[in-house]
Amino acid sequence: MDFHGAKVAVFIGDQLLIALRDDFAHIPYPNRWDFAGGGREPDESPEQCVLRELYEEFGLTLTADQLLGKTGYETQMPRGTAYFFAAHLPSGSERGIRFGDEGQRWALTSPTEYVTREDAIPHLQRRLQVYLERLG
Repeated sequence: MDFHGAKVAVFIGDQLLIALRDDFAHIPYPNRWDFAGGGREPDESPEQCVLRELYEEFGLTLTADQLLGKTGYETQMPRGTAYFFAAHLPSGSERGIRFGDEGQRWALTSPTEYVTREDAIPHLQRRLQVYLERLG
């Protein structure tokens, strides 16, 4: 399976878990609101990649069967395939968050607010919108 990374939109109750990326010029989308996820390590599946990243970034442990809406997207930077997932956790799950050492801070926001923010990552806004439309 050839892909370079994966992201997950984590819903906690009716809110969306997001993280403000570091404000470093050398990273993609500095100082923008992001979802958990990142680059693939050797021999990882998309599910393994996103679950590892979620744990590293937020200290949350999920299982592959909690991941929904697996969708592959072709990307230009880096060139290849990235996967998008969603996961739904009950309200109060934010108490288990242990924010990692990447990013400035985390927040909960409404999905509607995320898709309209000027400081969100545009392709993730589109992917979230597609997922929300599929939910109805």
